[in-house]
Amino acid sequence: MIKSIELQFGSHPESQNLSFETTPVTIFVGPNNSGKSKLLTEIQEYCSNGDKNQNSKLIDTLSFLVLDKSERLKEIEKFTIKPKPGQIVAQGQILFGGREHIAQINEDLPERFLSFPNSEVYIFCRHYLSFKTLKLDALNRIWLVNQQELGDLQQAPANDLAVIFKDDKKRHEVRRIIYDAFGLYFVLDPTNGGQVRIRLSKIEPRGEYQEKGLHKEAIEFHRNALDISLASDGVKAFTVIITSIIAGEPKVTLLDEPEAFLHPSLSFKLGKEIATSAKNELNRLFVSTHSSNFLMGCIQSGAPINIARLTYSNEVGTARLLDNEKIASLMKDPLLRSTGVLSALFYNYVVVTEGDSDRAFYQEVNERLIQFSPDRAIQDCLFINAVGKDSIWKIVQPLREMGIPTVGVYDIDILKNEGNNWTNALKASHIPEISHQSLGQIRSRLKNKFDEIGKNMKKDGGISALPSSEKEAADNLFNQLEVYGIFAVRNGEVEHWLSDLEVEANKSNWLAKIFERMGANPDDQDYVKPTKGDVWDFLGRISTWMKNENRKGIPR
Repeated sequence: MIKSIELQFGSHPESQNLSFETTPVTIFVGPNNSGKSKLLTEIQEYCSNGDKNQNSKLIDTLSFLVLDKSERLKEIEKFTIKPKPGQIVAQGQILFGGREHIAQINEDLPERFLSFPNSEVYIFCRHYLSFKTLKLDALNRIWLVNQQELGDLQQAPANDLAVIFKDDKKRHEVRRIIYDAFGLYFVLDPTNGGQVRIRLSKIEPRGEYQEKGLHKEAIEFHRNALDISLASDGVKAFTVIITSIIAGEPKVTLLDEPEAFLHPSLSFKLGKEIATSAKNELNRLFVSTHSSNFLMGCIQSGAPINIARLTYSNEVGTARLLDNEKIASLMKDPLLRSTGVLSALFYNYVVVTEGDSDRAFYQEVNERLIQFSPDRAIQDCLFINAVGKDSIWKIVQPLREMGIPTVGVYDIDILKNEGNNWTNALKASHIPEISHQSLGQIRSRLKNKFDEIGKNMKKDGGISALPSSEKEAADNLFNQLEVYGIFAVRNGEVEHWLSDLEVEANKSNWLAKIFERMGANPDDQDYVKPTKGDVWDFLGRISTWMKNENRKGIPR
């Protein structure tokens, strides 16, 4: 029912507010404390009150879809409630709503607010959307596993379990999903004096007679099934979310960290199932998540998806949209799928290295900086690796376009990159195109100088092997690249860091040897801790670029 959302901020403090058309699924991601959960709360409040709360800091406006005539008639018929015996309804009025949200209103009012939801927004939300909005978070999911009143089955069901009990189609759909997830059959047990409770059975019930009855066979069947209150938290969470969505058929579903308590594979499955259930063109699912598995499940459902990434730093919020077209483009690239690029959406910063051993080394160096020299460390940073220097830009570019400060770390032989391999690295880091030619000329002349003097730039000391004037030119070039977040090892390659440990620079076993020399126990005398210079300052410079709110290389 929500057509579009406008937030109170955009990609930069000076940018326009982020405004976007919704798709069936919108997922809010970002680092901790970026406002994801609060945004869901503000959407819920807007859907209940028809306007933003005076304390709203994230939502600016919502607009709503207009139903066509046939859809309006269906909704009016569905939510017009028959009076109970003896209940008096004034002439010209009807009972309208659902469950505990029933009001006596003018009979012409539903047609009016469903026809003009954006001009009649207050009554549209109060009398319709408020009771068709479902918000599930870690707290209110807990009690939903409890048994509930079955109620009068001749009347409208009073709760989700009564809906599922009465509606065979919905119950069978829940059962399919739960069995696929756990290998157990979802059943509803009515044998406790007017109460209904969820059980999980190893045996599929033989029709309604066995599941819904109160006879001896039914009682024995349910006694042998597992009461969901005794199941794991993950099973409870998964079952409750699926049951609530299928039973309630909400127009707006708000899920806050649905992956809580779930194994990664279950997070994936949950994402896929609930995104599939949201394919209805009128329904809207909004999710706040920290799980790349859940996110990937949603993407693989095939449902149209928007991903909005939020950040909040130094009392400044930002928001960027990764729309369905961009998501599809990312997922088509095997490199991006295999390197876990989606995980980067949940971090403040990302460092991309040439290979896995580089990644592991720099990550360990950063961990020691966090512990012993936090001013030089990169907090909340994801380290991921490409497959060689020529593919770093493929990872850096989409992450920067999402507003994630992302650094590419190269060995010095980035100077050997020619043609597209060089310009792609510059483009991915948003170095102005007018500078590409001049930077390329300096790169080429430095490479030729190494060849001229017969020095291996990676093995023979890096830029220190150059004559003084060329060394200064190399320093200047790398300084310019670092302004835009491209960092090269000026002394050669990753294996030449911490040379005082005298570890032989052999690709095949260098990482194991350097880690052995660095030590594993911080209490040991030989444990290597950060000092001035060397790789510690190299990471420190990366950290400085990351923390600089006015850093260059991130598009607005």
